[in-house]
Amino acid sequence: MDALPWTAGTATGLGSLPGTDPLEASRIVLGELPDLPHLPELPERGVGADVIGRTAGLLVDLPVEVVPSGYRVAAHPGRDHRRAVDLMRRDLDAFEEAADPAPPRLVKVQAAGPWTLTANVELVRGHRVLTDRGALREFTASLVEGLNRHVAEVARRTGATVLVQLDEPSLPAVLRGLLPTPSKLGTVAAVPEPDALALLQGVVEGVEADVVLHCCAPNPPIGLLRRTGAKAVSFDVTALHESLWDEVGEAWEEKTQLFLGVTPSTDPASPPTLKSLARPVLDLVDRLGFPREVLGTHAVPTPTCGLAGASAAWARRALSLTRDLGKAFVEPPETW
Repeated sequence: MDALPWTAGTATGLGSLPGTDPLEASRIVLGELPDLPHLPELPERGVGADVIGRTAGLLVDLPVEVVPSGYRVAAHPGRDHRRAVDLMRRDLDAFEEAADPAPPRLVKVQAAGPWTLTANVELVRGHRVLTDRGALREFTASLVEGLNRHVAEVARRTGATVLVQLDEPSLPAVLRGLLPTPSKLGTVAAVPEPDALALLQGVVEGVEADVVLHCCAPNPPIGLLRRTGAKAVSFDVTALHESLWDEVGEAWEEKTQLFLGVTPSTDPASPPTLKSLARPVLDLVDRLGFPREVLGTHAVPTPTCGLAGASAAWARRALSLTRDLGKAFVEPPETW
């Protein structure tokens, strides 16, 4: 097994935080998650700060614009494209400032994966990009090139090794043919699993950094994501249906690293304890028959999803608890 870029006991976030101040967000992430901080996303800033607009801003020679139905391919870079590029530049400036004078050894960046991106950007006539094979290939190639440029810039600015998280919340709908057509009277044809796998494999191989594939949608295709060759697979363990337990077991049998969403992404009704947060993971490990030590060697805790919908206080607390869970995975309390 290849050496991991992160150490045992590491924890991380998934991307988004509440608020609009990138410098404050970067300081929070670097302070609470020193072993694997992530470049914060602040979708409250609007167009170009959400995951699709943010990723579209990374594309090379493929500008997009905002239309009433969402994002659409544009003939030339316009205001919406320039805004996304400018917001990313501000984020990188803020992260670089917050990391000085002690930059981290490892940094994670996030972007929409190819299926989620092309499911949520329209062609000129209103159809989703993924419905056109030529456009799908073009977008995928542009995404890989844009990600490699982004990785190089983050590495240059921070001196850190960069880990890329590709978010694929739309992938289950793509595989099951659940995406509506422009008329809303039908659905886009399901993408066969071999085709979905081949495209993701190409992206994982093309990105010049280790890749984590993340899907926080219900019933994530863990087996498919694992077969792409990604360094790790990420999902919300608290929403995992028992029908997928075997896929988790197979992943651990194959020594796959799992990023496990455990900390609530929105303010809970009552303050959780470390033990209550760990309970779904401990139960899963016990039911699958693995020793709990597998958490220290093959699991990284995260929030269940992005924290954009949380209060500022809970967002900070959630990251702190997630960090404590990472340490507890390696050295579990006796009460567990």
